[in-house]
Amino acid sequence: MNLLFPLCLRQCIRLSRASAMASLCIALGLVTACSSRQELVFSKERDRLQGLSHELLATQVDEFNSYEGRPKSDGPYNAHNNKAFLISNIPLFLSSDDATNKVYNYRWWMVSKHLKEYADPEDQQKYWVVTEFFGPRPWASLSGAITCPAGHQFYDVRWLRDDKYLKSYADYFIRGSASHLNQRENGNFLTYLSRPESHHFSSWMLDGVDAYLRIHPDSAWLHGILPDMERHQAVWDSLFTVQRSGAKTDGLYKILDLYDGMEFSLSAVLGLIASEGAYDLYTADNWRDYYLGWGTTDNAAKSAQAAQYPRAYRKGYPDLYLVRPSVNGYAYGNLRALSELYRMDERDYAQSGASKKSALYQQRATRLQNKVMDVLWNDEDHFFNSYTAGDNAFGAHDFEARVRESVGYTPWYFNMIPADKATDYADAWSLFASDKGFNNKQGMTTAERQHPYYNEQTYAWNGRGWPFQNSVVYKAYANYLRHYKQDISDADRRILYDHIRKLTALHNPAQPNIGEWYIPSDGKTFGGEQDYFHSTFPDIIIEDLLGFKAQHDDKFEVQPLLPEAEWDFFYLGRLRYHEHDVDIVWKKDWDADKPGDQNMLCVWVDGKLAARSERLNTKLTVSLSK
Repeated sequence: MNLLFPLCLRQCIRLSRASAMASLCIALGLVTACSSRQELVFSKERDRLQGLSHELLATQVDEFNSYEGRPKSDGPYNAHNNKAFLISNIPLFLSSDDATNKVYNYRWWMVSKHLKEYADPEDQQKYWVVTEFFGPRPWASLSGAITCPAGHQFYDVRWLRDDKYLKSYADYFIRGSASHLNQRENGNFLTYLSRPESHHFSSWMLDGVDAYLRIHPDSAWLHGILPDMERHQAVWDSLFTVQRSGAKTDGLYKILDLYDGMEFSLSAVLGLIASEGAYDLYTADNWRDYYLGWGTTDNAAKSAQAAQYPRAYRKGYPDLYLVRPSVNGYAYGNLRALSELYRMDERDYAQSGASKKSALYQQRATRLQNKVMDVLWNDEDHFFNSYTAGDNAFGAHDFEARVRESVGYTPWYFNMIPADKATDYADAWSLFASDKGFNNKQGMTTAERQHPYYNEQTYAWNGRGWPFQNSVVYKAYANYLRHYKQDISDADRRILYDHIRKLTALHNPAQPNIGEWYIPSDGKTFGGEQDYFHSTFPDIIIEDLLGFKAQHDDKFEVQPLLPEAEWDFFYLGRLRYHEHDVDIVWKKDWDADKPGDQNMLCVWVDGKLAARSERLNTKLTVSLSK
């Protein structure tokens, strides 16, 4: 609606009926003039907010660089040049919420420190990689990059204007030396399964490539790397699927707790307690002595069972594979990505025969989807549960762990729920905001609070909060609202916003940091590490909260989930998308001299107003071809 139109209309009505035709012409001219004046108001305010966001970023980067005791940069961007890099590369953001502004800018500053140039001695190539920890780690690849957070890293870093970083990062892990060089074995290699560096931890890297190409399409690069992406998936298929005919979990994907990035989980605890033979060590009374943090595995290593079954343990860590909603969600995301990217390849290279491969990977994704729904979903629990793998060498086979863990939300992250059965699985989300489930005073938990084994005080995923999981679950919930829920209420939006607000507060906006974990009941900040790249935040703001949804086609959607009453305004701009610049502004009061609300959500493409709405929570579809 044109905000100035009522005034113009009143002027038209006053015109004499005797000159109706002339009046109509004048009225149309007035409306056009009013519309032009209004667009000028919008554009001036956009420019003003862009300037303020630029200034705030520069000021805050100086502040972040002044913090003492922080890890040094892993790469070339440091206190001498990171300001210029960030100003020229990140989507600018400003809102009426100071804490969100600062944490958003801090997280980009943190990201810049993890962009590392790596000269690979194996293949004599130079790569950009993205690190998680700072400095060399024995469980990392030789470059220092680690596959565990790669999916999150792709989703955050894809928003940089310069597209070279993720293309190079994908080249390194998908077709470079890390794709075939086995992970070196050392004291941290708590398994007997040799595998490439690219598969040391579970990841949804192929889905991450797909997400990246939705922002920065590059058909030639995609065409070249697709065969390597297939080989990457083939390693997952050969090493990490249950292969026991007749097993309930046959054909599903499996992983150890540790190599799903989740060291110790309650689903593994229940599986160990249910096991006999090598794992009859674990009971309901004593499991905390053997599988609750790294010190306890030393106790298991000294047990009679470890001596009798040395292959069942490595340094006391049990070789028990789990079929989890997480790793199966990742596999589904990767398979869907291959299908979608081969579809794109067929469009751009008509003679490549890619359509057959696209159909093949879609079929595989659908089979996996159906099996996850059939096996991992528990109708009584209204949740996706984990099983022990049906082909475990030791321990229980196909044992269902009846505990709700936050990994059970992973299928929604990848829109894995069949669209025609959305309501059949919706009850799972009742626990997201429940104090019996995953809601706590300071943040989301990783296991349901009502379970008798819930524990947030130890270094485990038995309840303690981990930003890695916040990043998965928030996107999963945003997808649930946008893609599966017919009517999104303000209460629905507030659940997401309240969780993000708690995560923002945990960063300690006075002097921001991001670490490995937090205590959901009473923790005030993160612990474990500093400036740690194991989760997302820019992507949570850009895609999940503010609703910028990228597509392979030349269009995008904007559908904010921000409750309308929360912020007076926000600006998200200079966002590089398909080689265009996009700016978005929401504001309640565009003209302080005019009374009443003047709500308007405006979207510009290359400086031209492309869409607008008086409602914040509407869905706008913007075509780039106009």
